[in-house]
Amino acid sequence: MEQIVASTIGAIGWMVGLAFLGLGIGLGVMGARLAEAVGRNPETKGDVIQSVMVIAIVATVLMLLLFAFVLMLLYFNPLLG
Repeated sequence: MEQIVASTIGAIGWMVGLAFLGLGIGLGVMGARLAEAVGRNPETKGDVIQSVMVIAIVATVLMLLLFAFVLMLLYFNPLLG
């Protein structure tokens, strides 16, 4: 039983760590492209920033869903039954 809990906690660590790594890299690349787009065409600044904010909000919602899944794995683990 302790091995199942340890494996679950290890898997959760990997899931959350890789998710934050991917999100950080993705938002960094997106921010660089945002600066490049605004630098090339400053008139479209409002539209471009609005699009990027929508994508960032969707990514944040997906991270919250990941945390809900992690809490479900921690407290309602089907392997411990």
